[in-house]
Amino acid sequence: MSSYAVVNPATGEKVQEYPEITDQELDSAIGKADEAHRTWSQTTSVAERAAMIQKVADMHVERRETLAAIAVKEMGKPMEQALMEVDFCGDIYGYYAENAEEFLADEPIELLAGEGSALIRRTSMGPLLGIMPWNFPYYQVARFAGPNLIVGNTILLKPAPQCPESAEAIQQMYDDAGFPAGAYQTILATNDQIAEAIADPRVRAVSLTGSERAGAAVAEIAGRNLKKVVLELGGSDPFILLSADDLDEAVEAAVGARLDNTGQSCNAAKRFIVADDVYDDFLEKFTAQMTAASPGDPTAEGTEIGPLSSSTAAERLQDQLDRAVAQGAEVAAGGGERKDNFFPTTVLTGITPDNDAYREEFFGPVASVYRVGSEEEAVELANDTPFGLGSYVFTSDPEQAQRIADKLDTGMVFVNGVGLDGAELPFGGVKRSGFGREMGKYGMDEFVNKKLIRVAK
Repeated sequence: MSSYAVVNPATGEKVQEYPEITDQELDSAIGKADEAHRTWSQTTSVAERAAMIQKVADMHVERRETLAAIAVKEMGKPMEQALMEVDFCGDIYGYYAENAEEFLADEPIELLAGEGSALIRRTSMGPLLGIMPWNFPYYQVARFAGPNLIVGNTILLKPAPQCPESAEAIQQMYDDAGFPAGAYQTILATNDQIAEAIADPRVRAVSLTGSERAGAAVAEIAGRNLKKVVLELGGSDPFILLSADDLDEAVEAAVGARLDNTGQSCNAAKRFIVADDVYDDFLEKFTAQMTAASPGDPTAEGTEIGPLSSSTAAERLQDQLDRAVAQGAEVAAGGGERKDNFFPTTVLTGITPDNDAYREEFFGPVASVYRVGSEEEAVELANDTPFGLGSYVFTSDPEQAQRIADKLDTGMVFVNGVGLDGAELPFGGVKRSGFGREMGKYGMDEFVNKKLIRVAK
């Protein structure tokens, strides 16, 4: 029985099963990627590779309805959000296609002594392995594959087991764009096969977006084999609210930041840290808006949140919630009966440091709200987590915002706004949220050989 299957989380129906790759097929795929790299990186220019990525960008726009419908079926994403994800992919691919020549241009180095010249030339590394999650099946691939193919690397892409159909659709776009055989390949591999692929000397580096457990396992194998790794793992992002010119606007941002993708985003706001003087008003408005958003049919127009991605995800979140309450957390709102994979929006308060919920990531529509008495207490609480992906700061004091941004131990800080990600902005974290960056110029710089060329005369 294959682990790759489309199971509609809204209905429980198994739509289709996909066969896993054989060991021989995996070895062949790695060989093709290695062979393709030699020609792809040497016989095509950055401009030529960028033009092909632009075709992939255009196809995302042209096929947006079909692509979005697949994501809705695979992991329950509300249709409007699925369309937004596909559109964002078009922007990401297009951004790299437009800026690649500038980003990859030779970088002269001014010599301190001696004659001649020196420069850094960015060249490809070789075949890269990408291990992708289910929550953004198109976006995660775009930000990894797009820039790296333009660099001249080749891609072996392992999708999430529940997203083989979207992976197939992405593969079709690369094929239709005219990429040579072996440049971009989808591999429906098992975890054991992935371990073998990481160890294979032909595979030069690995990028994973997923859980802490998966990240630790991949990093361990990569480390033994001296392979570079970029990891984008979990997050329990703080949303710090100290003051607001418009509290209603801040509450709306808070709810949106918690419920995007039915709460299943690594960089969603999950812990709401609120100053004492606005806490009561915030909690009243926040709980009202959270509970007003009830799970619904992801294919229906206007649905704000859909089902969780699978029965496993729903059971895991239920267990977390049950343990949190058993250990003293209070359900301030919501928390009603779960109906299959449709999870009710829930707001928790009264979480103490000895509660498991204090340090866990809730991957679904569950929010935790904390009361603090000072800016210093807010920062201390925000940083008291194993994670360090993103963070949000809402205040009417610009100087305070900058002070807090400096002190937060996270890879990203967003001030007085949510949903501010962009193709040009680097994405990544610190601590157990991983390391390395994707997106923007810094994302394109991860898997390149920054080769020094020093000429004496």
